[in-house]
Amino acid sequence: MRLLFIRHGEPDYEHDSLTEKGRREAALLAARLKEEKIARICVSPLGRARETAQATLSLLKAEGEICEWLHEIPAGVKLPGTEEDHNFFDFLPSLLERYPALYSPDGWKTVPFVAESNVPAKYSEICREFDGMLARHGYVRQGRRYAAVRPNRDTLVFFCHFGITCLLLSHLFHLSPVPLLHHLAAAPSSITTVYTEEREKGIAMFRCTAYGDVSHLYAAKEPLSFAGRFCETFDSDERHD
Repeated sequence: MRLLFIRHGEPDYEHDSLTEKGRREAALLAARLKEEKIARICVSPLGRARETAQATLSLLKAEGEICEWLHEIPAGVKLPGTEEDHNFFDFLPSLLERYPALYSPDGWKTVPFVAESNVPAKYSEICREFDGMLARHGYVRQGRRYAAVRPNRDTLVFFCHFGITCLLLSHLFHLSPVPLLHHLAAAPSSITTVYTEEREKGIAMFRCTAYGDVSHLYAAKEPLSFAGRFCETFDSDERHD
């Protein structure tokens, strides 16, 4: 089985939609997916993901399934010392260094300011819904692996967001979501590809062959739009907070 996680096109966050550039990205993405044989298309309920998906759905004359659990991460935490509400996927390096357990596959949930938030419960809920989807396509979660009950080469497509994709990848790979959320960056309209690997009969694991692929943009000479989301050097005027 193959899973395609697609981040929405360049967003207009204020209106939860796409910018004009985002609509161009969505169209180029749709053209890339045009020849794919897709078994199921799942879509986040947020407008920017739905608008991105619609370009592909219209081209394929297909229908997508709105999945509430693909909503971008709504959970937050209170930063230690300040009690300031903060996004779970946006910690400064100094805080990450203070709490090394954030990088532990199991220990991240026990870090006090995480354990006191709704993040662990929300993470479990999202993973449960995701596993239910995979089970319907023949792969049943058993501990850290999946039982290949009905091995297949179906392609499932998820039109969603950067944060939720990192959570789902952490679940598939049995990793803490923290290093994925803080050390990866996926440009708008990018595709992350994950396959099942069944080296032992009846036992499936997942292997990522491409993360944040934007070759459809490069081919059309459409510039990327994510560079302003983080500061490459401290002396830049890019985002620091």
